[in-house]
Amino acid sequence: MKHLPVSPLTRPHRLIPLLAGLQAFSPLAMDMYLPALPRIAEELATSEARVQLSITSYLVGLFLGMLLFGPLSDKYGRRTLMLGGIIVFIISSLACAMADSVDTLVSWRVVQALGGGAASVLARAVVRDIFPLKEAARALSSMHLITMVATLAAPMLGSFVLLAGSWRWLFFLLIAFASIWLLLITWKIPETHYGKSRNSSVLKVYQAYGAIGSQPRAVGYILCMSLCYGGMFAYITASPFVFMDYYGLSPTYYALIFGCNTAGIILLVSLNVRLVARLGPQKMLYGAGVLLAASSVVLLLASTLNNVGIWLLILALFGYISCTGLMGANCTASLMIQFPDNAGAAAGLAVAVQFGLGAVMSLVVGMLYEGTPFAMTLVVGLCGLGSIAALSLTRRKTPANN
Repeated sequence: MKHLPVSPLTRPHRLIPLLAGLQAFSPLAMDMYLPALPRIAEELATSEARVQLSITSYLVGLFLGMLLFGPLSDKYGRRTLMLGGIIVFIISSLACAMADSVDTLVSWRVVQALGGGAASVLARAVVRDIFPLKEAARALSSMHLITMVATLAAPMLGSFVLLAGSWRWLFFLLIAFASIWLLLITWKIPETHYGKSRNSSVLKVYQAYGAIGSQPRAVGYILCMSLCYGGMFAYITASPFVFMDYYGLSPTYYALIFGCNTAGIILLVSLNVRLVARLGPQKMLYGAGVLLAASSVVLLLASTLNNVGIWLLILALFGYISCTGLMGANCTASLMIQFPDNAGAAAGLAVAVQFGLGAVMSLVVGMLYEGTPFAMTLVVGLCGLGSIAALSLTRRKTPANN
């Protein structure tokens, strides 16, 4: 693919922090918000299950936004859609901050996710535009590493905000963050996509989903990362209530546990950055798959126990959650390598299914939750084993495989 001689793209690695910030929109919108869930339920006079829907609705919005914006960016380019998504995120975050009922909050979270989804999927597509094929996995891993450093601090920051004031302040922090990135993207990132799909019709760029979905190897990559992340979103939905209500931990201690899991993601993604160029994405996926399978089995065993020890739960979840970043970066890079002319559609479909399954698992764990760790351990464990099963599909060779 031809790369334009635009000055910011002559040193593309300098753009990684900016692109990582775009990917951070949605993790921040969820992770900083988690310690506030019990308080939101109390202030809005609603049930825990109703407040959990504000996470599910955000995941639904991400699913829809990524399906929409990925192929459109292959047709119309990345930059304008990216900026528009950030503006939508800012406006809807303000509406969330002003919400006076849980129904209003849930509705605006869908819109907020549409904007956050545009930022996230288009950041991945820009990587494919400006980096050679074999560097894409490493660049995505570097982005994920930077994103996780910010995400590591998000729940702790959220708990500090709650000590100082209202949960509504969390949304004002998101507005400030997004506004800064809107200015930086406007200044630093030009249009990066001028491939042949720019000449295709809108219908044709959406038909790329069919071509991607017809390849078993592509389906394997998509389901591998999506089921892995589905378990993580089940954990995100249920863990505040499991750790703070069932085990009686404070928001600060819960944030520390969440931060340790994020540190595990950082550790494995850092390892991936160092090794993926030498070993390749596939071997890194298999290595992480061993840890994911072991953690999933322990979680399923824990779901059969009446009284699950908190340290067993913490360790098993640490092993599982640590794998998610490595699985996501390598599956996404491998998929975009397989479909270089439809990188936006490939990334859009993969991440849309990821958040779509995340929404389903978030809803399922909310429906099954009965005040104990059972629902969380069961759903997370089953998702992990499903991810390993999907990984076996990626062994199939295709003509486009590199």
